[in-house]
Amino acid sequence: MEFNIRRAVKADCPRLMELVRELALYEKAPEEVTVSMAEFEEAGFGEHPVWWAFVAEHEGIIVGISLYYIRYSTWKGRRLYLEDIIVTEEMRGKGVGKLLMDHTIKYAKEAGFSGMMWQVLDWNEPAINFYKKYNSNFDEGWVNVSINF
Repeated sequence: MEFNIRRAVKADCPRLMELVRELALYEKAPEEVTVSMAEFEEAGFGEHPVWWAFVAEHEGIIVGISLYYIRYSTWKGRRLYLEDIIVTEEMRGKGVGKLLMDHTIKYAKEAGFSGMMWQVLDWNEPAINFYKKYNSNFDEGWVNVSINF
């Protein structure tokens, strides 16, 4: 199977949102996706984008995404924050996630970031095992904190 990895463009947003909703179903939280298409498009392709993405295509259809943004660490400097790697259910296990992860890591290195970070749900064994293949560090000492408005 052949896949094309490329930068996402604004016209991809409806398909990207379909993949986001598929991930939310997998994570048993479909009601948590509350972002509007207008907000999603503006945040990624407006005057001041805050996220970027790579997409994986198979036969012209987007089957995976790697969505990221830049995070700043006072200790480490600029780091790429991988918000999500999402691969459609029917394409899992075919190497799409690896292609996206490898492409994102390559980009982060070439851009001069000091590293890359992300989160994974503690029950998501397939994802945890995937990330372990990259010799990732799992930091047990930090607790996620957020405020919703």
